[in-house]
Amino acid sequence: MRIKKIVGKKLKAIRLKNDMTIQELAEKSGVSSNMISRVERGLTIPSVEILMKLAGVFDKSINYFVEEVSTTHEVVFTSPGHRDKTVYDDENNMHTESLTSGLRDPQFMSFLCTVPEGGTSGHKNMFHPGDELIYIMEGTLRISIAGEKHVLKPGDSLSFKSHLPHRWDNIGEGEAKVLWTLSPFTII
Repeated sequence: MRIKKIVGKKLKAIRLKNDMTIQELAEKSGVSSNMISRVERGLTIPSVEILMKLAGVFDKSINYFVEEVSTTHEVVFTSPGHRDKTVYDDENNMHTESLTSGLRDPQFMSFLCTVPEGGTSGHKNMFHPGDELIYIMEGTLRISIAGEKHVLKPGDSLSFKSHLPHRWDNIGEGEAKVLWTLSPFTII
């Protein structure tokens, strides 16, 4: 199933399960009712920032909306080529592979991310509860946190409180491979 349909189907299901109208969800999330309607109908994929706002209303992670996991486990082994994958078709066009998909009630999310040359989180800052850890495996990523810029190269890591306004850009030549970990599991 295409990612647009997965996200739309899950958003509509959890909204209805919580006996909430589109307008009520818009008010609680700060996302326009038009955008929510378009997402639910599978017409668009929301940006990571919008998905995080929607997920926060239901105390879910963005994983809930982008992965199809029928069962969960206490131990999960994954290998290359066999991980749940997501492609965010917004302006950053980031490809992610979940390293924690299928884990029962995780307290963190971890992804192997491939950011294309020139990829970006967008011009607006993100912020949400929790902590983040970024470890650069290949390439160069510039991370701006509360206006302070950090240039990360292979082997570098950066951890920070996610409530601080932050954004990122791939400023290197070629793709950047990044190990990205977020906690807690619930993101607003």
